[in-house]
Amino acid sequence: MSQKTALSIKPADEIRAWVVDYLSDLLEIDSDDVDVTIPFDRYGLDSSAAVGLTGELEDWLGKEVPPTLLYDYPTIETLVEHLSKD
Repeated sequence: MSQKTALSIKPADEIRAWVVDYLSDLLEIDSDDVDVTIPFDRYGLDSSAAVGLTGELEDWLGKEVPPTLLYDYPTIETLVEHLSKD
């Protein structure tokens, strides 16, 4: 029997913090140096890093997200806005 429960949408501040922490760990920079208005590609994320981030985010959110998510929402700010109302 599946242990699926009703999915709740995570608050924007939690999603933002998760993405900022993920990027700061990946890029080995301080989380205070991550600007939520800068496009992901300006941080040097290639397609494999983008797929890795979306996969980890999918696991954390507990719901499927498209692999093109970072291309559709190219900044942390736009990504968080989308995910927090989705």
